[in-house]
Amino acid sequence: MLSKIISRLSKLITSCIIGFSMLGCAFAEDKPNIIFILTDDQRWDALGYAGNELIDTPEMDKLAENGVFFSNAISTTPICAASRASIFTGLYERGHKYTFTVGDIREEYMEKSYPNLLRNAGYHTGFYGKFGVNYPKMNQLFDKIENITQGDEPDRRGYYYKELEGQVVHLTRYTGQKALDFIEEAPTDKPFALSVSFSAPHAQDNAPLQYFWQDEPDKLFQDMEMPGPELAEDKYFDRLPQSVKDGFSRLRWTWRYDTPEKYQHSVKGYYRMIKGVDLEIAKIRAKLKQTGQDKNTVIIFMGDNGYFLGERQLAGKWLMYDNSIRVPLIIYDPRRDDHKEIDDMTLNIDVTATMLDIAGIEIPEIYHGKSLMPVVTGEAKDMERDTIMIEHLWDFENIPPSEGVRTDEWKYMRYVKDKAWEELYNLKNDPLEINNLANDPKHHDTLLKLRAKNDQMIEKYQMP
Repeated sequence: MLSKIISRLSKLITSCIIGFSMLGCAFAEDKPNIIFILTDDQRWDALGYAGNELIDTPEMDKLAENGVFFSNAISTTPICAASRASIFTGLYERGHKYTFTVGDIREEYMEKSYPNLLRNAGYHTGFYGKFGVNYPKMNQLFDKIENITQGDEPDRRGYYYKELEGQVVHLTRYTGQKALDFIEEAPTDKPFALSVSFSAPHAQDNAPLQYFWQDEPDKLFQDMEMPGPELAEDKYFDRLPQSVKDGFSRLRWTWRYDTPEKYQHSVKGYYRMIKGVDLEIAKIRAKLKQTGQDKNTVIIFMGDNGYFLGERQLAGKWLMYDNSIRVPLIIYDPRRDDHKEIDDMTLNIDVTATMLDIAGIEIPEIYHGKSLMPVVTGEAKDMERDTIMIEHLWDFENIPPSEGVRTDEWKYMRYVKDKAWEELYNLKNDPLEINNLANDPKHHDTLLKLRAKNDQMIEKYQMP
């Protein structure tokens, strides 16, 4: 009798083990892997697919050509700390209130961050690269993590201090290799979600040469000159408020662009560093194919904020002009064979909800962004969004905080500490944002409408 009971228990246990194993396999098969690739300071048009005939980005272009390209993607706060906090939490800066010099990001928002929710749902999670947010529990968000930041040395050592196989390599190569190792070693009984956050093409701010790149990209742009920036004449700088003229945007212009020699070095260096990232994306895709995971891995590619390359005699980001807020955004889903270009305004805070949607996880009600998947799949015709908020709220004397709203046709912006200085642009007729219509009587109604909309959105998204 006892032997029969033991036999039945043994069969039951075996059946359960097989069942759980099959369940795990089914889970891994049904849920796609997700790789989220983020670059630092890559503006929307620093991409061959976006029409840039100078830059060399074949792998990024392939993702766009075979996936969904969002031609009007926007970083709601164009600075790395606040933008990355928004990406983690799905919240406007007005909501999470995180930027430089404010301490740690609040726990209640990181509890609902995309890596935490993906891990809780059974994903094997990894992060390699620039985390960019002060959060003491970052290691608890991921199964594998290495926070890889630029060094402080005022020379190439800011990018050259990590070693692979006893050799010092560029930070882009090091970060890419960590991603390859993660893919190689990921368990096969569950899907993975990997975040790869490259420091490139961020300048080494404290170094006279600013930009440092690898040997392979160095072959680019030899024996040629980069064309100069748009809006480079004095009159465009003269139109700016004094706080911008006296601030970091101008100071960093003197570091990078105020002589022809600096300009050529910096723009070529910027493009070469992006090429370095492109080479790592090629390796990542090859590794996916080698491990048989290329058909079930969704790749999302984005920049954390835009960037000035000398326009208006400015450098950096921070401001509300499109140079500063627009970023590249691509979703490549190998399970779909249709290519799309979507012109709707899409936001960095949408990517957070999108990753959860791809994984079949309920999107928290607290999120300000929304999933892009309905427009990717065709379930929705558009994003059903007519106005977005843009802001940079860091209270720092060298960068005047600013805020505004943007529609497909119009942009309204103002400076937080001097709200009398307003700017209004018709983006359809004036995409370079040259003609400020704020004081034009013919557009007074539009000014009032957008000013009121700005105030309404601040009230809506302001967290206590």
